[in-house]
Amino acid sequence: MKRIGILTSGGDCQGLNASIRGVAKSLYEEFGEDGVEIYGIKDGYKGLIFGEYMKMKSSDFSGILTLGGTILGTSRQPFKLMRVIDETAVDKVKNMKANYKKMKLDCLVILGGNGTQKTANLLREEGLNVVHLPKTIDNDVWGTDMTFGFHSSVEIATNVIDCIHTTATSHGRIFAVEIMGHKVGWLPLYAGIAGGADVILLPEIPYDIKKVAKTLNDRIEKGKKFSILAVAEGAISKEEAKMKKKDFKAARAAMTEPSIVYRIADELKPLVDNEIRVCVPGHFQRGGSPCAYDRVLCTRFGAAAAKFIREGKFGVMTGLVNGEIVPVPLEDVAGKLKTVPVDCEEIRAAREIGVTFGD
Repeated sequence: MKRIGILTSGGDCQGLNASIRGVAKSLYEEFGEDGVEIYGIKDGYKGLIFGEYMKMKSSDFSGILTLGGTILGTSRQPFKLMRVIDETAVDKVKNMKANYKKMKLDCLVILGGNGTQKTANLLREEGLNVVHLPKTIDNDVWGTDMTFGFHSSVEIATNVIDCIHTTATSHGRIFAVEIMGHKVGWLPLYAGIAGGADVILLPEIPYDIKKVAKTLNDRIEKGKKFSILAVAEGAISKEEAKMKKKDFKAARAAMTEPSIVYRIADELKPLVDNEIRVCVPGHFQRGGSPCAYDRVLCTRFGAAAAKFIREGKFGVMTGLVNGEIVPVPLEDVAGKLKTVPVDCEEIRAAREIGVTFGD
């Protein structure tokens, strides 16, 4: 009898339930319903720490392929605090190991992004059998060409820009749309290109506000009354890029605007002879059903996780590499961030059709 635990950790995104389903159905096919027990751990690592879990039935995994969110619940448990014993006197690592043993698990399947992955690697170092499935709308997990949740979020962000286009065109306005992407700009890059944005601002490419303004003014002179900016929530100016980390944090904390897109809009107003509006779709980008691409990817990741369990390949991530799902050692990728290369093909193509990155 195989005993497998599953948890989802960190921010939610589309495809978590599809991945859970892929893992469970593959395990049942591999070992038979009488040959495997699956334990759902509630609210991510929090449930593993405090022993909140439930034995699941095969019927629990039916009808969830298209369902957004996660049936297991999730929470954020910062990696840097995992070995810190706080005022609650809870030894988190000790508790997680104890509950793993209490459930008599053969493997713990962990769905999550970068922070989740670092804790998964910690558990590997502590001797637990783990398999990690990479999820995040940011597509910033090292060692895999794609994470599930990314393409679904691109679809939503692109739709936002598409909808903004019609009102921007009708009123002849400039719209700055804030797209999620705090440290990495894959999402605003893809959504910006797919949505036909005229300006795309990414964390990886510090912007010069005067160059952004010039692009907008050039469009106005050519008779183009509207423009669209796709702005990453982590976009930074060239001045900020030169700051020390401490000074940068202080400068951002002193901002009077709600977020960077509002500051950019305020900076542009005296430089551009047109009305500028801001749109922040926010957590819409995390919600709803997974797109077809993600449903397929999640199924592939889930099936691969079951295969790795059968073969005894633990301490790995299911990585999509050159079209194939392969086991990627956690020790090789945990803690690494996959940023957008400033000379990548997507950026080159965007520049060639006239998109400005503010540099």
